[in-house]
Amino acid sequence: MTDPALQTPATGEAKPAPKLSAEFTGRTGTVLERLNKLYPALIDLSLGRLEALLARLGHPERKLPPVIHVAGTNGKGSTCANLRAIGEAAGWRVHVMSSPHLVDVTERFRIAGKLVSEDELIATLEEIERINDGAPITVFEVLTAAGFLLFARHPAELAIIEVGLGGRFDATNVVPNPAACAITAISMDHEAFLGSTLTAIAGEKAGIIKPGVPVVTGRQEPVVMQVLEEEAARKGAPLLRRDRDWTAGHIDQPAPGLSFTDAAGTLRLPAPALTGPHQDDNAALAIAALRASGLSLPDTAWSGIAHTTWPARLQRLHGTLASRLPPDWELWLDGGHNPGAGEALAPVLNAWSDRPVHVIVGMKQTKDATGFLAPLLSRATSIYAVAEPDQHLAQPVGSIVDAGQGKVLPGPTLDAALDALPRTDGQPARVLICGSLYLAGVVLKRDGWQAS
Repeated sequence: MTDPALQTPATGEAKPAPKLSAEFTGRTGTVLERLNKLYPALIDLSLGRLEALLARLGHPERKLPPVIHVAGTNGKGSTCANLRAIGEAAGWRVHVMSSPHLVDVTERFRIAGKLVSEDELIATLEEIERINDGAPITVFEVLTAAGFLLFARHPAELAIIEVGLGGRFDATNVVPNPAACAITAISMDHEAFLGSTLTAIAGEKAGIIKPGVPVVTGRQEPVVMQVLEEEAARKGAPLLRRDRDWTAGHIDQPAPGLSFTDAAGTLRLPAPALTGPHQDDNAALAIAALRASGLSLPDTAWSGIAHTTWPARLQRLHGTLASRLPPDWELWLDGGHNPGAGEALAPVLNAWSDRPVHVIVGMKQTKDATGFLAPLLSRATSIYAVAEPDQHLAQPVGSIVDAGQGKVLPGPTLDAALDALPRTDGQPARVLICGSLYLAGVVLKRDGWQAS
């Protein structure tokens, strides 16, 4: 549960702790701002600070229900959401730790199916602050410790832990013995922290693999799969690969759905609730991880993928912002923000070819706008670049425009872009807002969305 804005590579470079952004607000933000002052100037990407804190807390990370640990570049959150939906369809109480949040920090911690209350989270953070007693610790290490402490104190049958950044040195990687690990699609992202090649990035993601613990993965680039194979072999961990150890695919008859096959047999399931071909892959990976874990679920549980919810992943909006558009238009939101996410959106836009598609893009400063936009340029009717005033670390509109090969217009704000969309002959259209989870948070807040 780390953030690249708060880390440096292990080069000995000093970096003072920045002031926390507006993403941490209210009473919880006040506590976190105090803790932010403890952030060490020298970052070595080790787990030592958190391990020391967890020892003083009585090692809550060792007192969790069975854990599924999820790493990867794209699809981690959606895979975790599918894991949760399957577990809850089995009647289980499910904990989920995810990052980042979109509107409120409480979204990061779902305890036995319900978001943590602000009061309980603040009490937990203040307890950690007291026990930490001024020792150097990052805010995101504190948040990870809070998740473990909350999960250890509430009974559940499953805990789903999403990696924040990388894997090997991510704060969540102190979990000693998960029931299974899952590694979603790996592509280029966070190069300043994970390495400049797919091989290096895959090596960091593969760091979650534990001795003897089954790990499942979907389709990967050959260089990535080689890294995963070698790390799994070194750790003696069974690696279950898609198209070798399990398969999955879309089916149309007798109704649209998902077929999944592994050594235990074949499942014919309803279509995943999350939209887009890439979401079939994320649902299948969740199924594979739970099947590999050895946990026993009723046959009816697998259909939980038809009820998965996860905000800002091709989410249809119906609130305040949607009301600005003609009634027969659709407004969609997606938080994808790297070249792999752009590739995942391309077939979605292909499927939307029955009407014009207008794309509104806002990105984080450190992200590859050229790589993200490349698959979308030929598929969108128009593309507008935006940067909202309260969008954390927003990339300048001009930079996004420059990355668009002459096909991207300046919004420059969300309101201006929505007003500028061509409304031709009363023809219905679709609008997709995308490029940043921070922009997605701004959009959801303005649209009236609340986590539940």
